[in-house]
Amino acid sequence: MTRHVVAAVAEIPPGGRKLVEVGGRSIGVFNVGGAFYALLNRCPHQGGSLCLGERVGLVLSEEPGIYRYTRPGEMLRSPWHGWEFDIRTGQSWCDPRRTRVRTYPVSVEPGEMLVKGPYQAETFPVTVEADYLVLEM
Repeated sequence: MTRHVVAAVAEIPPGGRKLVEVGGRSIGVFNVGGAFYALLNRCPHQGGSLCLGERVGLVLSEEPGIYRYTRPGEMLRSPWHGWEFDIRTGQSWCDPRRTRVRTYPVSVEPGEMLVKGPYQAETFPVTVEADYLVLEM
């Protein structure tokens, strides 16, 4: 699996989001209480830009007329038709058995680890011949 650096942690504060383009795909990266999640920016219902939708909570009801608001900011409502998806899992709350948004693993890594990497500069041998520099390619 190819890894891509998409943002500094400070760019996406708790409750924030950032849209990124990775491998030709639009992906939304969300900060939910300090944990990061990534979703494909395409609603499986009709293809709208899901990650531009409103972040909402989950409303539960054990009986008619009694409602409980939970998990504030953990649900994403599609801007086209209002379908709601769990940011943490991609699961649809309108059709949980058959519909979900593709999720991508996100990790937080220290910058020094990314800089070290297995990177190597391309080098070329150089020799001096009669006061001329000769570069071999």
